Amino acid sequence: MATHRALLVVDVQPTFCEGGALAVEGGNVVAERVAAYAAGHRDDYDLVVTTQDWHIDPGDHFSENPDFVDTWPPHGVAGTSEAELHPALADLTPEASVKKGAYAAAYSGFEGHDDDGHPLATILAEAQIDSVDVVGLAESHCVKDTALDAVRHGLGARVLMDLTAPVSEELGAAAREAMAAAGVRLEQSGD
Repeated sequence: MATHRALLVVDVQPTFCEGGALAVEGGNVVAERVAAYAAGHRDDYDLVVTTQDWHIDPGDHFSENPDFVDTWPPHGVAGTSEAELHPALADLTPEASVKKGAYAAAYSGFEGHDDDGHPLATILAEAQIDSVDVVGLAESHCVKDTALDAVRHGLGARVLMDLTAPVSEELGAAAREAMAAAGVRLEQSGD
């Protein structure tokens, strides 16, 4: 039986890259690698979906004195250039784009909707997707939560480890442990 696979490109936005409001070390390199991988492997996927933090008023997710666990400096502000897709993805042409977190933290892409209000789970179901590859930023937060939600929705899930980066090594290690325990496969894009 053929599998129907989607590539989920999570939050590859300038806001999470060097020079952005909530930069992840290596973010720009991840953006370039994701763009190259997507261009070279487009035929491997039935669907490519991007997610973006698109915060309007996410409540106490934003803080003047962030703890960098549950509260953060303002980032991914809707309508700003930092919230757009990273320029490296200019040629990506995804089949669907999901924005999340308008009025909530929303770490998982499954909390997002496209411009017509369709949630990610519906977009994937309508395309008969049964497995996803998750790439993007940050491994320790939105990539992890998106992959875990994919498993909760009954999808096979892989995170391509060379196409993501964590907020910190410690948080990355904890994320990998949680994902592996949930059945997410942690692989390299060349595997």
